[in-house]
Amino acid sequence: MLKAKVTVTLKKSILDPQGSAVEKALKSMGYPVDEVRIGKYMEVTLPEAARGNATEMMHEICRKLLSNPVIEDYRFELEDKE
Repeated sequence: MLKAKVTVTLKKSILDPQGSAVEKALKSMGYPVDEVRIGKYMEVTLPEAARGNATEMMHEICRKLLSNPVIEDYRFELEDKE
């Protein structure tokens, strides 16, 4: 089996109000942070038979369901599931 570790974040050009709120809170607590951006993390398990086209399949899954390509970027890593 394969495990895809997917991270989805807002594009840099998109305002991130949740990230801004966390940034302000951290600064008010005395932490010297420059910027905070909030994202999503997902794990997708694929059958061993998908190994040949796993990268292509994950790009399709991310574009069609896990992210909104207009406002979000995604990245993923594939690894063998133990």
